[in-house]
Amino acid sequence: MNGAESLVRTLVGGGVNVCFANPGTSEMHFVAALDRVEGMRCVLGLFEGVVTGAADGYFRMRGVPASTLLHLGPGLANGLANLHNAKKARSGIVNIVGQHAGYHIGYNAPLTTDIEGLAAPMSAWVRTSSDAKSVARDGAAAIAAAKASPPQIATLILPADTAWKEAEGVAAVPTKLQISNYSSRAVDHAAKVLRGGAQTLLLIAGTALTERGLALAAQISGKTGCRLMNPTQNSRIARGRARFAIDGIPYVVDRAVLALKDFKHIVLVEADEPVAFFAYPNKPSVVKPAGCEVHRMTSAGEDSVVALQALAHELHATPQDVRPQKYAELIKPRGPLTHISISQAIARAIPENAILVDESLTAGRDLVHPTRAAAPHDWLQDMGGAIGFSMPAATGAAVACPDRKVISLVGDGSAMYTIQSLWTQAREGLDVVTVIFANRSYQILRGEFDKVGAGEPGKRAQDMLQLDRPTIDFVALAKSMGVPGRAITTADEFNSALEEAMREPGPRLIEVKM
Repeated sequence: MNGAESLVRTLVGGGVNVCFANPGTSEMHFVAALDRVEGMRCVLGLFEGVVTGAADGYFRMRGVPASTLLHLGPGLANGLANLHNAKKARSGIVNIVGQHAGYHIGYNAPLTTDIEGLAAPMSAWVRTSSDAKSVARDGAAAIAAAKASPPQIATLILPADTAWKEAEGVAAVPTKLQISNYSSRAVDHAAKVLRGGAQTLLLIAGTALTERGLALAAQISGKTGCRLMNPTQNSRIARGRARFAIDGIPYVVDRAVLALKDFKHIVLVEADEPVAFFAYPNKPSVVKPAGCEVHRMTSAGEDSVVALQALAHELHATPQDVRPQKYAELIKPRGPLTHISISQAIARAIPENAILVDESLTAGRDLVHPTRAAAPHDWLQDMGGAIGFSMPAATGAAVACPDRKVISLVGDGSAMYTIQSLWTQAREGLDVVTVIFANRSYQILRGEFDKVGAGEPGKRAQDMLQLDRPTIDFVALAKSMGVPGRAITTADEFNSALEEAMREPGPRLIEVKM
């Protein structure tokens, strides 16, 4: 058994049985080991950003890490943007990155790079295997690091000679530490704040945004009168009928300031103190009001649902305290495409237990309210702001949950970052519906241009914000990668396209021409 095979067997033995890969020469012994080891599903991506984004989406839905296989430093560098998003989402990932054989590094061959230096900003754990006999132990340590509480990104660098030389065997993964429960003192303090009578916000994030966590929060809100909100972006949130719906903090600074202006206290449940996405001239970075006190009840890695249960118990909050919510009627829109008609069509089309991966940006700004009445679903968002997230994450989510329909909502600018995801979806037969909003521009940047006070864009500035000359044909791109596609220009056509895509299995693409 060589080092590569010992690593693959260790990964499978440690519960890591999916590998999203874009290998090169240095990783060929790992690829060869796949033929000798049962239990590892290897999914090829044609760009490293697809590979790392898929690993993020897989973890968010499965709750266990996948591995990636990347080619040397440049391969890792190509995948860093979606590793940044995964880090912000606290996704557990085991990155396997090939390296030159140890004796070859000193010759400064073209692909020689400081891989540890590239990996460090996005990884909580980084190690380079020193010899073949240590590869399995290092792999087991990487799995343990990725499964830590909170989960994190672990990067194992595998020199080619450690992969091809003889190894000692398989290593066992250290026993996972018990998840930190919660601080009873922090719960007691939160209860005291909530009983105080002042305007209080319970800001909920992370693992608290499950159906059970939201139900407990609804009881607490009904009992105490506190307001419930979630951050602007969330790694995963349970939404739809029969799930208690809460508002997110607005993205736009002025709206965020307005939404939070009356609060005297903010109690954090896994969330961070709310701040602006960007800095803007004459706008605050911290959007809570002056004098508002912030109290942390739980942090990432703690059991926030159990903590909410303890808080509800302390406050004597019960299901009878929950205030009924009104849901918008699901409407089949007609006529022209607008942001509202687009949102109505999507809300009506979401099937039971679907997964919605949202990177729709400007086109999806009206989605939140109509989708409250949609069939129950999970909603995944881009936690790190690096675009090119939705299509790879949807790919990984579909691998994790083959029995669930996945819907990827993405703008045309973002789609072009990781359009290769379509090829992987076709090859693997994944049940993903990709909806591309083609407004032929980086529309969100046009708004940002105004907000930063850059003035009125001239012709050259406009050229940096437009996606024309030539116009991208997304249906043709999808067809070339084996995905059936359809372009639509009206709400009626969108209804029809969505109905067809939800009815048929396998990947589909809808280009919404706006």
